[in-house]
Amino acid sequence: MRQLINLGLLLFICLFFLPKTVAAQDSIPDLTAKAAIVMEASTGKVLYSRNAEERRYPASTTKIITLITALEYGKLDDVVTASQNAATTEGSSLWLLPGEQLTLLDMLYGIMLVSGNDATVAVAEHISGSVDVFAKLMTEKAHSIGAVNSNFVNTSGLPDERHYTTAHDLAKIAAYGYKNPLFTQIVSTQHKIIPWPGKEHDRDLYNENRMLWLYDGANGVKTGYTDAAGRCLVSAANRNGVQLVAVVLDSERMWDDSIKLLNYGFAQLKPVPVVHKGDILKTVKISEGKTGNVKLVADQDIVLPMADNEHDQFSTVIDAPNKMNAPVAAGQKIGTVKVLYNNVEVANADLLADQQVERKSFFGMLWGSVLGIVSFVIHNFA
Repeated sequence: MRQLINLGLLLFICLFFLPKTVAAQDSIPDLTAKAAIVMEASTGKVLYSRNAEERRYPASTTKIITLITALEYGKLDDVVTASQNAATTEGSSLWLLPGEQLTLLDMLYGIMLVSGNDATVAVAEHISGSVDVFAKLMTEKAHSIGAVNSNFVNTSGLPDERHYTTAHDLAKIAAYGYKNPLFTQIVSTQHKIIPWPGKEHDRDLYNENRMLWLYDGANGVKTGYTDAAGRCLVSAANRNGVQLVAVVLDSERMWDDSIKLLNYGFAQLKPVPVVHKGDILKTVKISEGKTGNVKLVADQDIVLPMADNEHDQFSTVIDAPNKMNAPVAAGQKIGTVKVLYNNVEVANADLLADQQVERKSFFGMLWGSVLGIVSFVIHNFA
């Protein structure tokens, strides 16, 4: 009897509790944020948004584009010297002293883990000479990414009427960042020790982004707060190769809101293999070779996140010649396969020759020509 009762209780739990858990993830998120979005990074597919195109203050989420710009314009092993101007920057701080020196890479960890406003100024002055010039690079970079509704006039996110972005733009910027492995490494770092010149101990930095501890698969990206912006968070997570970016701006419960958005996003998508490593995707004719053709095989898997109803929005394009001359080396790159989402490239893989093809000798080519002439005569004059 006790076994029957336990079985009945188990069935009750399965029927009444588990479906509700799944439904909670599938249902539209109930958020406190004034503006929000969750987006799949590789395709830019928006899975949910609220007021995502509304212009808002970004607070320290600004530092995401600061990081991207510094990575692309700076040299990581450069020594950056903090000026008086940098050291006296208001707001959150790495506690730099005038004249203090750190490598650019260490400065970037200080910017992203503990939101050092002083470090953003030091980096901007080192790379561009001034914050104003560096901020223009930030805006130009954002616009080139497609975040065209943003304008940045400082590196830290301190309030300024001319300094604004949108939830959608922040998602685009963060998604772009994940194309760079070093960006991913920095924003996903929970703990980092960097030097503290003049002190008896190093700086012990712990990332202020609690999502790195709260959420399975979390790998970024940045918190922010000012009175004007409210509580802001750009978060991200990767599960089974699916990279999501979520943004909440002016949120009363930014951690809860972000978890709800990411849960909702992952519930909408599943990883689908588009290309398998070793797939034969084309045959190329080889002229003057001992073998008449080679097969082109993909050098890696391509797995992309898809919703159930959007498979027809993906297509593949083979970029490779129809014929080429010998010799050909085994494993030689001959072309590429590109995967398009709504006609925009989102992934690619190299196409490699499956075998070596040596060039025919002079007599081999001569004999081949003779056989060709004989064959022509037989077929046309016999």
